This record gives sequence, structure tokens and C-alpha cells, in this order.
Amino acid sequence: MESEDKKELPDMQNNGDSRGIAINKVGVKGLKYPVRVRDRSRKDDQHRVANFNMYVNLPHNFKGTHMSRFVEILNMHEDEISVKSFQKIVTQITQRLEADSGYIEMTFPYFIKKAAPVSGKKSFMDYEVTFIGELRKRIYSMTIKVAVPVTSLCPCSKEISEHGAHNQRSIVTIYAKLKDHVWIEELIELVEKESSCELYGLLKRPDEKYVTEHAYNNPKFVEDTVRDIAGELNKDDRIISYRVESENFESIHNHSAFGMIESDKFKEFQGG
Repeated sequence: MESEDKKELPDMQNNGDSRGIAINKVGVKGLKYPVRVRDRSRKDDQHRVANFNMYVNLPHNFKGTHMSRFVEILNMHEDEISVKSFQKIVTQITQRLEADSGYIEMTFPYFIKKAAPVSGKKSFMDYEVTFIGELRKRIYSMTIKVAVPVTSLCPCSKEISEHGAHNQRSIVTIYAKLKDHVWIEELIELVEKESSCELYGLLKRPDEKYVTEHAYNNPKFVEDTVRDIAGELNKDDRIISYRVESENFESIHNHSAFGMIESDKFKEFQGG
């Protein structure tokens, strides 16, 4: 008699489905995995633990997808997970799962060592970064998402007040769809340059004086921030399309100020 471990077990996912409804994305979410990310300044890798979301589409006539295959494919690339390997991974996912489209998203903390503006004291700043690879109708696209904390100071408050002006910490997020390689640091530096003032992990008193006065001399509405960043992104031919968002966590209100600009540069150039 055939033993239990050699019997072919039923594969429920391959069963048909009669409801006639396709699924846009199905897969695994919140999968944690060790990765290495290239650091521009050190020409070396940062070793991080990333959070993965991996999906494919599911045609209307299939009951389910094989969730274990996502993890199997990721394991095959454990020594080479990077922006460059994303296209290979997402292609293998779609082929292995017999899908028309595939999607992989990797989110991780990224650290940059920064020197304080006056004292020069060095400390790490952390930023949330996401790599997004998508294969749709045999066309692959790569998007980098970077969330950058900065300081914003209100121009109106400065104009109407005899003493000081209210400021707040803001989060500026860029989604940049790429044609060519762009360093994470480049997007972070762009945001920090176009804010009222950048943030630092460690500040001594002379540094605190500097950042306070720098923000005061560089007031920006949320509208100014997203417009100035969009203007710089428009000049970068490596970026096909983008979305830039800024959320200011207001210090004098119990709500945030928000601004967003998105642009498909190729379509706008073509007049679409």
C-alpha cells in the first residue's frame, strides 16, 4: 500500500471558479526578509530587514494562487535582492504563477550619517524607502518611494507676527518612476534642499540656533514645497513620472496641511 507521504495531495488552488470575477492583486503581504542596499557615500551595502509585499493577478477562472511560490522565488534570490534583481524576480513570479501581471514592493529603513551644520557632530538620520517593481502587459516599471522628514515654517505666520513664526515637522514623500538609475540620497537631498530646513539626529546649541534661523529665513507653505520639488523633478530626464506629497503636522492646529502634485512627464510631453 502506498504510504501517506507519497500520495499526491489535492491542489485546491488549481480548481476552477464559476463566479467570473478576476482578482487584481493576490499574494503575500508583510513578509520580512534580510536585504542589502547599496550606499552611495560608502560604495558599500547597508544590511537591513525589509518588509515585502508580492502579488500577481488572478484570472476569473482560477480559484486561487500558490502562496508558497512567492517565498520560494524570494529565497532563490537571497544573495542578490536589489533594484537590479527586481525585474528578474517579478518576471519569475508571473511566469511561475501563470499570471499576466506581477508586483513586488520592498520597504526598509535607510540611514545616512549627517554632520550638524555648525558643530559638525555626526549622527544617523533614518528615512523610509520603498522599491516597487511591476510587470504589466510585458512592460516592466521601477518606482522608488522615499519619505523625508523636514522642517516647514509658515510664511503667513512670519509676516503677521512681531516675534517669531510657527513651524512644524513635515513629511515629504516622493514616488519616482525611473528610466535610469537614481540614488536614494539624490531624492532625499532634493527634498531637504527645497524645505525650510532639513533635520538632524544630533544638534548642539549652535546647531539649534542655526536651524531655527535658517527655517525662519526660508518660510514655505505646503504649496511652495511641492511646487519647488516638482520643478526639480521636471528637469530630471531619468524620472518618467512622479508624485510628490507634503504633510505638515501643524503646531497651531489639530489637523495637518497637505499638498500633492503628480505628473506623467512622457504624456505631458506628448500632449496627452
